[in-house]
Amino acid sequence: MGSSHHLLVFLMFLHYAVGFTYNCVKILPDSSSSIVVEVGKNFTATCHLLEGCAYTSDDIEWRLGNLSIAKQSYHRINETAVSVTINISSDMSDWLKCTAPKESLSYKPRSIYGIFLRAGYPPLKPKNLSCIAVQEDKDISPNLNCSWDPGSRNPLIDTTYTVYANVLGTVLTHKADCKQHLARFCIVNLETFPIHMVLKVWVEVKNALGSERSELQNDSSYFAKPNPPLNVQVQVKFPTSLVVTWKHPIDRTILKLSYAIRYRKAASDVWIEVRVPESFTRGYIESFRLQSLEPYTQYVVQMRCIGESNSSYWSNWSPSVTERTTEAKPASAPDLWRIIRPTSNSRNVTLIWKAPVKANGKIRFYNLSINQNNEKFESHNITADNLSQMYSMELPAGKMASIEITAYNSAGESPKATLSIPRSDKELPGVKDMSWSVRDEKLQVKWTAVLPLPHPLKLSEYLLEWVKIPQSVHQKELPAGWQRVPKNVTVTTLNAGLEKFKRYNISVYPIYKYQPGHVWHFQPGRPVTRPAYVQQGPPKEGPTVTVTKSKKNSAELTWEETPLDSHQGFIIHYTIFYAIGNTKQWKSETVGPNVHSYVLTDLASETDYVVYVMASTEAGSVKGTDCTFKTMKYGDGEVEVIVVVVCLSFLFLTVFIIMICLRKREVIKKLLWPQVPDPSDSSIAHWSPDFPIKADLPKEDVSVVEVDVFDGKSLCEEDKGVLPLKKDKYLSEEHSSGIGGSSCMSSPRHSVSDSDEGDSGQTTSSTVQYSTVLGSGYKGQTPSHQPPAFARSESTQPLLDCEEHPDHLNESQSRSSYFRRGRELEPGVLAPECDGGSLTFCPVQEEEPSPVAEEPPASALCYMPQKSGYRPQ
Repeated sequence: MGSSHHLLVFLMFLHYAVGFTYNCVKILPDSSSSIVVEVGKNFTATCHLLEGCAYTSDDIEWRLGNLSIAKQSYHRINETAVSVTINISSDMSDWLKCTAPKESLSYKPRSIYGIFLRAGYPPLKPKNLSCIAVQEDKDISPNLNCSWDPGSRNPLIDTTYTVYANVLGTVLTHKADCKQHLARFCIVNLETFPIHMVLKVWVEVKNALGSERSELQNDSSYFAKPNPPLNVQVQVKFPTSLVVTWKHPIDRTILKLSYAIRYRKAASDVWIEVRVPESFTRGYIESFRLQSLEPYTQYVVQMRCIGESNSSYWSNWSPSVTERTTEAKPASAPDLWRIIRPTSNSRNVTLIWKAPVKANGKIRFYNLSINQNNEKFESHNITADNLSQMYSMELPAGKMASIEITAYNSAGESPKATLSIPRSDKELPGVKDMSWSVRDEKLQVKWTAVLPLPHPLKLSEYLLEWVKIPQSVHQKELPAGWQRVPKNVTVTTLNAGLEKFKRYNISVYPIYKYQPGHVWHFQPGRPVTRPAYVQQGPPKEGPTVTVTKSKKNSAELTWEETPLDSHQGFIIHYTIFYAIGNTKQWKSETVGPNVHSYVLTDLASETDYVVYVMASTEAGSVKGTDCTFKTMKYGDGEVEVIVVVVCLSFLFLTVFIIMICLRKREVIKKLLWPQVPDPSDSSIAHWSPDFPIKADLPKEDVSVVEVDVFDGKSLCEEDKGVLPLKKDKYLSEEHSSGIGGSSCMSSPRHSVSDSDEGDSGQTTSSTVQYSTVLGSGYKGQTPSHQPPAFARSESTQPLLDCEEHPDHLNESQSRSSYFRRGRELEPGVLAPECDGGSLTFCPVQEEEPSPVAEEPPASALCYMPQKSGYRPQ
């Protein structure tokens, strides 16, 4: 520790040990500085009461820092001494104090004494001591760099490291003090590096708890580290060897060296090291030949050197030198394979090949020979180009072909590679139980061999082929990759950089060989193919769903399979999610990976739905686009049923109405066309008493009966008194007609018999029926011998002035009364009031017509027209 720390400890010691006038206690062992104690061991201190002290041993108390020590650690020696034993831990660097408080003597100052304890560890022995003197220019440096391992334990107390070096046989020892805490290295200066002498080096470590030492002794060349060989070069003279040359980095009088050469292929990380024989070193030779190399291969070469006397320090490696051996003719045949695509009437064969593994040079071209059924022979020289190492041809299904290919470089030709393509119906058997798995992000393929083999075939090897599935259905297959494995292997890993999330077709072919002559022929068997992924992921995109048919309670969905390059794995299932409108209460249905249509059922009618399809692989899922649709209001056949029911109902109703109309046609005719008399058809407007009735009057559909109303004999007795009035009335009615028909006759009026009852002065606009005696046939018809009939006429024509004011009528001569013929006739009834010999025409009353009363006298007949009319036929 520094001087400041010692000063602090000294002042604290004075404070506790000297600072009190009445202090009467003391601790043994005692020190003016801190007392170093070893961690993990017990430490015992004794507190003594000085002579004349008023305290006893029972008043002594031990404290470590501010904490009291348990009484169980105390040991009472006598009346004036008490010891304490504590186990030292790494955190016990503090004051150990002894106090003697006596409450009965509280008027005296309190006695206290303390010592400072420092916990620590003894030093550890340095390990792995090594010292190096590096080459500087043409000599070895005098600075000796030594390093060691001090251990992982912190001593907690001051510890010093010192390095010593001594050349045996001399008294001079070189020393170097290491100032670092837990020092790991130090440099000792030897002033001059000893050549061909024994050097002893040691390191010493000390602290208050002990010391340790490590040493190293060896020839001085053991400590020397030379520089790498100089001017290393490589010369090319032969296809299988390289000559390496160099220069010595230091003079042999200072340090004798041994050399090592290492080399590797430029495409490899594996080094091969060769030690230069000692005979080369003794002869001071500066070259060496590397042999058994591969032709036309690039090599990387380096050198290093070391002291000849088993020095422990090699020089660094020299800078790399790269050189290529010369060419030799190819030592292996090209790797020939084929891809067969059947067509309608033939086979498209694509021949592909790889350069020989031992090409021993740059391949210039290939010679390809094709023999079809020993009938057609072709030979092609194809320039070696990575883009054109394939050849396509057409091979009929019923023909076989034998293919040979040879590679050429500048030194010569390679062995031949042969391949046979049999007829389509002559395929050889394939392997069984082929499967694959993923191991360390590579595909591992496993299969079972075919046993027994067909005679005379022999199994030569297996070929594994992988073909990337096209990016789209319109893209052709890419050329295949392949590798061969020995015939005794049935499990292998594909040594190919297969892309993640891409589908490959993995095929296993057994390759058979047979020898019909002196040359072996090779023919592949039937392949077994499985799709595979080296790593799967969730699909890139989901399917697009469309609704092809929507019904009342169901909807048919269809979706197309997404492109293979967007699958990124095997589709394990599709999940259909659908919900009503914006409710987002989703329902789902799961279908298999080969299903691309589905019918949703139990849907609500006339409802908007949202639907989408989610595609899933074992690595994840992705949803497709949303599609909305609306279910129909009516189901299949419901509209047709409704239309049929309505049409049948309408038809039945129409038929029913027609039948009713046919049965009630007269009633309907009266309701639709009421029988209204037409005054213009009446002949009474053209009648005059001065003119006789025309002979063709019956043709006008009018019958007239002449009655002498002034004949007193023909009148009823009760009507004689009112005769003048009636006479004037009828005359007035006759001359007031001016519209073609008798308005007076068409006006409502009452009979003379009614005037006796005081009703003759009444006028009304209601319909009054009039009767006319038909004297001749209807429209030229011959009247039958039936009783006289009467015609009835209904009219709503208003009364004329002569009818409304009868007092102004002038008397006129007696005239016969003519009445318009009605369109319907009914037999009249006798009026009971009449008893004269003339006919009296009585207006029809509104009451129901009465039946025939008692028969009147023969000299007088009275007819009452009925309310209902009769149309003559």
